[in-house]
Amino acid sequence: MVTRMSEHDTVPETVVVAKPHTHDSARLHVTGAATYIDDMREPAGTLHVVCGLAPMACGGIRSMALDAVRSAPGVVAVVTIADIAGRNDIAPHAQDEPVFATGSILFHGQPLFAVVAETRDAARRAAKLAVLDIETQTPVLSIDDALKAGIRVQPDYAFGRGDVATAMASSQYKLTGKMEIGGQEHFYLEGQVALAVPGESDTMQIYASTQDPTEVQHIVARVLGWPDSAVMCETRRLGGAFGGKESQACQWAAIAALAAQITQRPCKLRLDRDDDFALTGKRHDFRATWSAGFDDRGVISAYDVTLDARCGCSLDLSPGVVDRAMFHAANCYYLPVAKIMARRLKTNTVSATAFRGFGGPQGMLSIERVMDAIAHATGRDPLDVRRVNLLGGPGRDTMPYGMRVEDCAIIADMLEALELSADYRARRKAVVAFNRDHAFLKRGIAMTPVQFGISFTLPHLNQAGALVNVYQDGSILLNHGGTEMGQGLFVKVAQVVAEEFGVALDQVRPSATSTAIVPNAAPTAASAGSDLNGMAAMLAARAIKERMTVVAAEAWGVAAETVSFAEGRVASGNFAMTFGELALLSRRQRVQLSATGFYRTPELDWDREARTGRPFYYFAYGAACSEVEIDTLTGETRVRRVDLLQDAGRSLNPAIDLGQVEGAFVQGMGWLTTEELVWDGKGRLATHAPSTYKIPVASDVPADFRVHLRAGVNQRPTIYRSKGIGEPPLMLAISVYSAILDALSSLAPGQHVPLDAPATPERVLMAAEAMKAGPNAGRGGV
Repeated sequence: MVTRMSEHDTVPETVVVAKPHTHDSARLHVTGAATYIDDMREPAGTLHVVCGLAPMACGGIRSMALDAVRSAPGVVAVVTIADIAGRNDIAPHAQDEPVFATGSILFHGQPLFAVVAETRDAARRAAKLAVLDIETQTPVLSIDDALKAGIRVQPDYAFGRGDVATAMASSQYKLTGKMEIGGQEHFYLEGQVALAVPGESDTMQIYASTQDPTEVQHIVARVLGWPDSAVMCETRRLGGAFGGKESQACQWAAIAALAAQITQRPCKLRLDRDDDFALTGKRHDFRATWSAGFDDRGVISAYDVTLDARCGCSLDLSPGVVDRAMFHAANCYYLPVAKIMARRLKTNTVSATAFRGFGGPQGMLSIERVMDAIAHATGRDPLDVRRVNLLGGPGRDTMPYGMRVEDCAIIADMLEALELSADYRARRKAVVAFNRDHAFLKRGIAMTPVQFGISFTLPHLNQAGALVNVYQDGSILLNHGGTEMGQGLFVKVAQVVAEEFGVALDQVRPSATSTAIVPNAAPTAASAGSDLNGMAAMLAARAIKERMTVVAAEAWGVAAETVSFAEGRVASGNFAMTFGELALLSRRQRVQLSATGFYRTPELDWDREARTGRPFYYFAYGAACSEVEIDTLTGETRVRRVDLLQDAGRSLNPAIDLGQVEGAFVQGMGWLTTEELVWDGKGRLATHAPSTYKIPVASDVPADFRVHLRAGVNQRPTIYRSKGIGEPPLMLAISVYSAILDALSSLAPGQHVPLDAPATPERVLMAAEAMKAGPNAGRGGV
């Protein structure tokens, strides 16, 4: 496969970049020596903070009697709204999410106050002593509740092209359907935690498990009523995040900081796992209601979809999440006439938030469900239906929002390559034969594509800064605005710096992300961490290298362009010295060996009001083939084999990227098969612990799991022509859901399969029974 590039583009040979290297903290991880916030040695006098929580999902607060709380053993202080000198507001956009509830309850478990005590146990016991007088009201909990109440967190929004009604009416066939798409708990290994240490002259040092130290700094300063410069936030590593520590980390840091400000002692807040489940946002629940017009080959002529998103009690990051769902509602398909609409619904549940894929998975799953439905209705192979609808060809390379996709041929090439390597056609015949011979066990196989846009859809977030220091012995310290959460960002950016200086990777030491070192950073999200921070670090290293080059050239009396850096040495002709020797010489000649780099993503011009433009710098592609076996008597699903092909451009670190692909796929498989969030009628989260919420375990990973990175480069001049890898592979797991549909379809070919997501054993069993019962049992039809 050949990636189309300009004839003027070149990809330089590399020594450190594009090579497999272990994670910089791998040894620390496996030995348990990696330090997370709760592992840090607590400063003398550290207090512990626990929140008092609302016992219902909706109601008016009449009064709170906290005397018993204050007088409880070990309690040092009780923090309430009255203690907030700044704003009672932790919302990233709208002023609709308070630190502590004011007047009314927004969701079950909403913080009302905080207890500060000598021990965590004492704080937890004291928090239960509050006497609350709250007028209970009927909560709005579901998508149906919100639609009936007519409440939104943001106005409805739509884009598209052409006259959908006319195109639909003239289509050869028409199919309608509705699909419920469940949310997902992040279930990071390290829960939400923050340590606040008060400093002199009204300053505060925050250690937070956050993807966005800049946002934590800003929100804490807002709540305290201080300037941002008085708050410093530091993050060395996170024990997982997946989007759940982008905006969600701010509240706990702000409450810890309030407690530290009041007591003038260090204060730590760490959520219990059950509380973490109940009090933090999830992936958005969606409902997709769609109509599709198509011909006898399955080629779509018109598409109309409404995406209803349950956003919870506040706006949070729903503007970007739901917009991205809309952007990906076409996946990699050409929709000649389309209308894509979204409604952002407000409910009395914890505010939904960022989750790996940021809305893209929900939008993509919707259109893939349509492809499967068309295939089942026409009797064609689902892969063939997908193929005839792919972007590509004259006039067929633009998305419904107007962006032209220059490299859309990649996905067709990847599907072709995977079809052959996965032996799809022969396995399809074997699946048909197995289903013919087995009454209760049924197999299914599916191939699905992924086209995922890389960039923040909020343009101002597409920026990064870095600081590089070269010391006189030649060792290098690296700092940038990205956070390390296990995904390997630190080692990738270190590789870039080592490559630039021509030194070994172990000569570059990454350091903790800090707002005091690199200000105004973007969150580490949107699969853009390496793109942004890698480029910023390269620019910083290049600035130092240019200065050092001048020193070497002057010392040897040679032209600067003849000086090279490689293998830890600097040379020109017969002259040479080690990198460390040149660093020492540069210092003695009073040459600055420290530099900052700044990068902003070019060519982004999305105009939301005009509903057109370029929201993404480029697309990352992927293809997956999954085979499953279901038991129609129990609903149990077993994934027999998975083949993945992921486009990482020219991978900065193939070992790290393969790990990202594997992990993302398994997490996506959990979202679509086992992870079900359930709220009871009072708005309480019933699935609030590992005993009731089922993430994939080791035995769920396919025994036959074949993962490959596509050989190629990014057409765009990204850092060493690489591509973002964190989120796109999650959507490869849609192939598992489609394979389950395929297995169920074998029970009654041509009949609509009534299966929502996640496809839990209960849902698979009910779908199997419905298929056996006849065509009137399901939803939708031709």
